[in-house]
Amino acid sequence: MAIIQADIIDIKTDTPQQSDIFFVDTNIWFWQTYTNAAFTAKRYQITDYPNYINKTRQNGATLTYSGLTLAELAHIIEKTEYDIYVQSNGYLHFKKYRHDYPTERANVVAEVQFTWRRIKKIAIPIDLTVDDATTDAAINRFTTQAVDGYDLLMLEAISKAGAGTVKIITDDMDYSVVPGIEVFTSNKYVIQDAAMQKKLVRR
Repeated sequence: MAIIQADIIDIKTDTPQQSDIFFVDTNIWFWQTYTNAAFTAKRYQITDYPNYINKTRQNGATLTYSGLTLAELAHIIEKTEYDIYVQSNGYLHFKKYRHDYPTERANVVAEVQFTWRRIKKIAIPIDLTVDDATTDAAINRFTTQAVDGYDLLMLEAISKAGAGTVKIITDDMDYSVVPGIEVFTSNKYVIQDAAMQKKLVRR
């Protein structure tokens, strides 16, 4: 069981407020905007999160993203398109798929461009300069918080996003071990652990 250090909010019971400023994790954007998201997603991921994103927009909350989101999003879209291709056509080395199949490559590019346009239409960017100070801060965080490399830099971005407690919409259990943030999720394991540890918050 993860030791929950963030405050956990169940998006199925929460009502977004106009004053909320949310950082939206990459996988949430993937399920919200990518046309083939259902190929890899669990049912709740392609229902609960888009429903909550739509509620945030209806209620006038602010959604944000980082430029780093593009790198991760492009990676998982390309990997998903590759998996779809392999399922229909048989095994092909990933690099050959990327370099030797121009029609498939054009499709990947179109999917990434489409999802990025949709994100930019409904959210605002958080600027992050990945300089020595940023990477040093990320390395320091790495020693105390069990998150991956992408998330280290994402956390630096959202921690500089503005005043108040950081609010992140995510399905990623890793964020639940980060102190001082609010995690808005539909991940049942995070919610169960948070309830047991009295870290489940109702607003």
